[in-house]
Amino acid sequence: MTNIDLTTTNTDEVATEQLQQAMQTIETYYQSRGIFADHFGFGDRPAILVVDFANGWTDDAYAGGSRRLDSPVENTAKLLAAGREQGVPIVYTTSPWRPRTADQMFKTAADVSEGFRPWDEHACQIDDRLKPATEDLVIQKESASAFAGTHLAGYLISLQCDSVLITGCSTSACIRATATDAKSLRLKPVLVGDCCGDRAAAAHVFTLFDIQARFADVVSVDEAIESLLPQ
Repeated sequence: MTNIDLTTTNTDEVATEQLQQAMQTIETYYQSRGIFADHFGFGDRPAILVVDFANGWTDDAYAGGSRRLDSPVENTAKLLAAGREQGVPIVYTTSPWRPRTADQMFKTAADVSEGFRPWDEHACQIDDRLKPATEDLVIQKESASAFAGTHLAGYLISLQCDSVLITGCSTSACIRATATDAKSLRLKPVLVGDCCGDRAAAAHVFTLFDIQARFADVVSVDEAIESLLPQ
């Protein structure tokens, strides 16, 4: 695989370009062996899953927030509008607000960082651009996957959902973990690529490539919306 020089200026852009070259090599290898070529396809009873599009991730006043998520948030708003018109179940995830507990996590977006807004209750609230409706479900999760330690699987089973349209952040962490668990639960995982984002462009690009190969389908927001319309 091509080495990525993380010392250059414009690191993100250079890394992304080098990743594109590396991914082409990997894709050629997969094709030569006839592997990772299948698709899950869209399900008959989908749910839309919005992972961690809360203020702590979407507002760059927080150390863990990034403006890179503006476009994915806007695209997700379009998908949600289409989903609501068709009566598609919508589920949001965020983290619980716990200012002082004995069970503190390490290496999180909530790490204390001088010069940025301290993590607070507002950080855990869903971005107003994607405000949940009364009929939507909001789940607080402790781990990367939306399924780990939550009742999401049971909720989807109760609605007889067979697939999930996955949006949110971060692509390389919580989105990847959620897609992997969805596949393990025999749900069709469909990742809406332009409704997902990451703090690093290179991480986003490679994760979409790798998820497409092994754990989920990756589609555009237009394709996802089209799949929700009556056939």
